Amino acid sequence: MRDLLTAVPGQRLGLGAYRDDFRERDFAVDGWDSWKLERRQHFREPGDASWDAFDLGDWDEALRLIDAQRPALSDLSRLAARHRCRLLRVRVVELPLTPYLRWELHLLRVRAECGELIRVIRPAHLADQEREGAVPELVTLNDDTVYEIRYGADGTLEGAVRYVDSATRHAVAARIEGLYALGEDVGAFFDREVAGPEPPAGA
Repeated sequence: MRDLLTAVPGQRLGLGAYRDDFRERDFAVDGWDSWKLERRQHFREPGDASWDAFDLGDWDEALRLIDAQRPALSDLSRLAARHRCRLLRVRVVELPLTPYLRWELHLLRVRAECGELIRVIRPAHLADQEREGAVPELVTLNDDTVYEIRYGADGTLEGAVRYVDSATRHAVAARIEGLYALGEDVGAFFDREVAGPEPPAGA
């Protein structure tokens, strides 16, 4: 996947600059799907109320706060639809699940129920692309933008490298779409591998 990010130089953005840039570009051009690829099995999301509850070991509150996001997530899907944009995500999942990923899959199930299109793939689907290391975390926006999302060693978001080039965007989107075609609906995966009474051990 990283081989697709060599056509043009990327611009490194710190956390604040990345968030501002994303907001400015999001839905700036109608008619283009947004693709996301998530590979890491652990992240830290301080400031997200549900993740904070999970991190403190309050599983019931973490799930309640995920469910409380439904109106905002549904609004986002409706906004995307007005811009003729689908929100599509490929989530790479290793078994056994990390505690973080067990929490995130609850969130992804709700996101899917609110309109996001999400499929799960296994690391084997990436074997030919990971001979020299894990694929990067990627997001496409509009018709010309790719972000390589950057995280610290502990999994905390640090910013991104932005690539602005239509050919790069199309190549990345096509590669993620190919993985999406191999994936399993997140709801079906959740029902088989995640659903149950036991909370995770904590972040």
